[in-house]
Amino acid sequence: MDARARVLTTAYSLFCRQGVQATGIDRIVAEAGVAKMTLYRHFRSKDELVLAVLDLREELWLNRWLIPEAQRRGRTASEQLLAIFDVFDDWFQQPDYEGCLINNILLESRDRQIQAACTAKRDNVLAFLRSLAHRAGVRDPDVLARQWQIIMTGAMVAAAGGDLGAARRARDVASVLLEQEPTGAVSG
Repeated sequence: MDARARVLTTAYSLFCRQGVQATGIDRIVAEAGVAKMTLYRHFRSKDELVLAVLDLREELWLNRWLIPEAQRRGRTASEQLLAIFDVFDDWFQQPDYEGCLINNILLESRDRQIQAACTAKRDNVLAFLRSLAHRAGVRDPDVLARQWQIIMTGAMVAAAGGDLGAARRARDVASVLLEQEPTGAVSG
């Protein structure tokens, strides 16, 4: 693994476990086994490193994990929406469950660029949810997607606080939302 990748994966791991503010550059370079100048050659600032970590999190969490798992566990768009909470239930049971790094950074950072990047990542999750809601044939896919994201976020926070059954309860709430919607799925 090259130096940039070591710095990025080390920062990713530390930010997940400790948060951005509690993780100093000295700790990142020590654990990555690189010189401080090497870090700054690849990332001009800690903020730039945080932005790269957010990109990595989106790729790993949304594109390589959540979307494929929801698709694998559900045949229809409605089933995939609900499967998100089944995926979360497995995630919440992990001893190293750390919550949502994107949400954590959004709440922790006061930097406008980092907050904007977090919001953009959350908007990408929203777009995925909106697409599923549209294919499920709901009246207003945007409203359902936003409601779904609120339920997802609440479940993640509850699990971070020790409620390991949060995903199952969130699934129950989400099921009620779907039951109130028309059943005609959109093809495509």
